[in-house]
Amino acid sequence: MKKIISNTIVYLLLVVGALTMLLPFFWMVLTSFKTGFEALQVPPTWLPKKLQVTNWISAWKAAPFATYLLNSVIVSFMTTIGQIITAIMAAFAFAKMNFHGKKILFTILLATMMVPGEMLIIPNFVTLSQLHIVNTYGALILPWLASFFAVFTLRQSFASVPDQLYYAAKLDGASDWKFLWQILVPNAKSSITAIGLLQIIGSWNSFMWPLIVTNTDKMRTLPVGLQAFSSDSGVNYPELMAASTFVILPMVILYLFLNKYVVAGISGGGIKG
Repeated sequence: MKKIISNTIVYLLLVVGALTMLLPFFWMVLTSFKTGFEALQVPPTWLPKKLQVTNWISAWKAAPFATYLLNSVIVSFMTTIGQIITAIMAAFAFAKMNFHGKKILFTILLATMMVPGEMLIIPNFVTLSQLHIVNTYGALILPWLASFFAVFTLRQSFASVPDQLYYAAKLDGASDWKFLWQILVPNAKSSITAIGLLQIIGSWNSFMWPLIVTNTDKMRTLPVGLQAFSSDSGVNYPELMAASTFVILPMVILYLFLNKYVVAGISGGGIKG
């Protein structure tokens, strides 16, 4: 009886938590179908009196969102591929190879995870400015081609493979490259997929960095493009909510299809692939 009561309480808390998380998204979608007056009405109304589908059409035409969409896809894809490749290489070195100073280097890199990302904005921007690649794909992609969080997660997954298997493969004539891609990578596919998905979502939703390193519509991404609905005269909330909905919708769909890999790859510290 006590177990039933405790389970019921847990499920109720989870439901309340889930509804709390979903409420802003629900409000965003409903507001995208309201008139400007309804969006600002006090007290607020939940349901629009009449669905304003034209808000979505106007939102798409308010800015060059096709260009923003293409830029977001290119940047998200390139940063994700680059981050996965660098993480695989580094994780293999830390998990299976022996070299002088490995533990010290790993500890130093692990400590960098404690550094707030905001502290890196100015150094990164100055470096890119000196390289003359501000307002290019290079500025949007290069700083995010490596992540020690990804390295740490994959290192844990690679380390779970017994060293005896690695030494046996070496005795059979297998190179490090072959062992990495034929044994370790397939074993860590859940962790790799989770890392890739989290990076795609993070890159897709990134606002501050693209805002700083781009200054033309040609290079801006979708989150930065939402500024088109804010002006000196105010904010067009219905169109802003419509634009915000189609900005996040691809990531929601992607996560719904691949969320099991995030759970499998990240839960428990990413120890198993």
